[in-house]
Amino acid sequence: MKLIRNALQTPDGTIIESKNRHDYVTHKDALTGKTYVVDGGLDYVRRSVHADQIDMCLYDNEPHKVQSEVLTWGTYGKDGKQPLQYKTIAEMDTAHLEAVVEMSNVSLILHECMSNELKLRKETSNTSLYVDENVYMKIKKMSPTGSKGEL
Repeated sequence: MKLIRNALQTPDGTIIESKNRHDYVTHKDALTGKTYVVDGGLDYVRRSVHADQIDMCLYDNEPHKVQSEVLTWGTYGKDGKQPLQYKTIAEMDTAHLEAVVEMSNVSLILHECMSNELKLRKETSNTSLYVDENVYMKIKKMSPTGSKGEL
């Protein structure tokens, strides 16, 4: 099994997550005063060992829906000049997914999930997901009679 989420929850409810190999994330808990640590991204699990922390790691044996809502891709926007923003695979628009799948430096787990997401979207093409300034709308395609579906 491959790791798809490296995270833990602290007693005060804070979830800390390591997204990259050397992404060392710490949090000082407001309730206990203890410091909690997560490191390793999707390459390995390294963390603090406190009995009161909740493991939130997920693996690739989860259903596709879970994987697509957990796995993220960092983007600097269409022009490459925006601040780094992480989007789940489920949030990415189809054109963006297609472009990323064509890249050679994408990890196998991300590539597989993105490819499965594209396949799922093609199979359910009677409703398409369009992105317009980060607003998602479901738009029904034209019916066989030519009338537009309801928005």
